[in-house]
Amino acid sequence: MSRLRIFDENDPGQPLFASSDGPAIAAELEKIGVTFERWQANQPIAPGATPEQVMDAYRADIDRLVAERGFKTVDVVSIAPDNPNRGEMRRKFLDEHFHKEDEVRFFVAGSGLFTLHVDGKVYEIECVKDDLIAVPDGTRHWFDMGEEPSFVAIRFFTEPDGWVGHFTGTDIAQKFPRYAPGTA
Repeated sequence: MSRLRIFDENDPGQPLFASSDGPAIAAELEKIGVTFERWQANQPIAPGATPEQVMDAYRADIDRLVAERGFKTVDVVSIAPDNPNRGEMRRKFLDEHFHKEDEVRFFVAGSGLFTLHVDGKVYEIECVKDDLIAVPDGTRHWFDMGEEPSFVAIRFFTEPDGWVGHFTGTDIAQKFPRYAPGTA
């Protein structure tokens, strides 16, 4: 289940706000310019589906987002718990960083934890199957896929080189709990 918790940046122990209600999550995130949507596939997606089959199942929403935001590249990333590079892949995203383009992800399966650092608050969003999150360029954040990552996501890019993180050098991400699916 999707969940949003908001903390004061200096108090990771006590949320100021917590909700698992989709419309409430979307309304809170909209206040900081973040888009949160729920999408439904237009056809079943079988285990082992190709990236093209995955994208075809969400074609109308993908095409709408590409037209609205001018994305140039859309791809599918899949990470399984038995991936031998999972530790390295996880570490790549755990420190606070920002991008010079929106970071947009749609979770086809599995889950992950986006944590945003905006105006003295920390927004912890557990994204699960059918969740789309669009984090505006310049927003400081980090992402945790957990120790045993398991997700399939559609990614949207405006730049041809895709994901480029600009790390802030702060230690704020280490002050907040790491992701353990189902317990965040």
